[in-house]
Amino acid sequence: MVPENPRHPYMKHRIGGWLPKHPDHFLQWLHGVVATVREAKKAGKLAKEHTSIKNFRELIVSNTQVRMYFSLMFEEIPNNEVYQTDPTGKRAIKDWEELLATMNLLLEQAPGWLYNTEGQKGLVGFPFNAILDWPMGTAAGVSAFLREDVCACFKDILNEYGQFLSSERSGHVLNSDNWFSPQALQEMSRVASEGYGKTLSFEQAYECNPSLPGYGYKTWDEFFIRKFRKGIRPVYQVGDDLQIVNCCESTPYALQYDVKLVDNFWLKGQPYSLQDMLGSNEYGNIFQGGIVYQAFLSALSYHCWHAPVSGVVRDVFYIPGSYYAGSYWEGFANIDPITGQPDPDPAGPNESQGYICQVATRAVMLLEATDPHIGLMAIVQVGMAEVSSCQWTVEKGDTLTKGQDIGMFHFGGSTHCLIFRKGVELKWVKDPMVTGEDKNLPVCGALAQVIAGPAK
Repeated sequence: MVPENPRHPYMKHRIGGWLPKHPDHFLQWLHGVVATVREAKKAGKLAKEHTSIKNFRELIVSNTQVRMYFSLMFEEIPNNEVYQTDPTGKRAIKDWEELLATMNLLLEQAPGWLYNTEGQKGLVGFPFNAILDWPMGTAAGVSAFLREDVCACFKDILNEYGQFLSSERSGHVLNSDNWFSPQALQEMSRVASEGYGKTLSFEQAYECNPSLPGYGYKTWDEFFIRKFRKGIRPVYQVGDDLQIVNCCESTPYALQYDVKLVDNFWLKGQPYSLQDMLGSNEYGNIFQGGIVYQAFLSALSYHCWHAPVSGVVRDVFYIPGSYYAGSYWEGFANIDPITGQPDPDPAGPNESQGYICQVATRAVMLLEATDPHIGLMAIVQVGMAEVSSCQWTVEKGDTLTKGQDIGMFHFGGSTHCLIFRKGVELKWVKDPMVTGEDKNLPVCGALAQVIAGPAK
């Protein structure tokens, strides 16, 4: 149902959590990583290239167009202090050769909290994304990161990174100086408590054993996909099929009505295009004129997915796509109307979340809801940056109960959409169009009530 007084159909919220709030703290981290690479190169002690990095190098060297893009993306970054230098006045990453060397180093480092003698400064949750941030905002970067051969190389790199994060070698950040430091525990507890109603400690909120090293988590991935303890996220109105619950622990991002089968999603407003989101005309036609609700996960969120309604899985599949493609209009092409200067997304692709629903790697489920007022709906889990691994834990033909565990993101945070057919009328618990709060709605908590279904 289109509201009586429809506001702009796509409203965005500035997102935090994956990078430190203060840019100087991020730049200090970046300078430290790049300085390590430069010092190793100067001493002739650069680490042996991982196979995935070596293959990426071969693509850049052998393909003229790719080499041109990866050279231009550094040349197109505006020549001013904000984008070209770190706090020491030196240029951050100077070219694609240094980019590859830095990525090679990061393949052996798990995401962690920034820490120095002054205390903890925040989280760098997307290390690869962080070093690609400004190149992503250039015209050359927009083109390069959509190429299938470049995406294939990134997939291999991130698969190798995923293997590391699933190994016990990644547990080096699971200690009292990092993820289990007082500040980190306090922040994770704060986020978990938002959806509970009273203050919880980390061990009260999550399945863990604080008496063991790393709270019992042996790898970064085990820690990342940690489960809530029973009863921490109860399923809202279990027996009422007209009550839709939150699929992910997430913050509302956008709501669009009367979505088109095909739309120019690359334009500044980032409208949804169903054919592109779902990977086919067949499925897109089912939801033409319907509703898309989108919400994002933050760095400290719970990252498992749960069924928003009861029903039967009609189809479940994966769509390969990009990993670091951002909207052109959220890069250096975005001009601040007051200063007249480029105003790119400082944490790309955060402000491109509508756009990436059509181009990024994603996992799709077609779910036939038990209640006929809802009928067939779609769930689209979208991988952002390092979050290349979207995993369904259910199969086609499975019968789901509302609130049931159905899958998870690995290695990072991301975004997701729920898609409803034309004629489905919903009353939202929190209107994504007007909320200005970047706070999670609890997974399995109330999201929307079905008022009516399509006319028969």
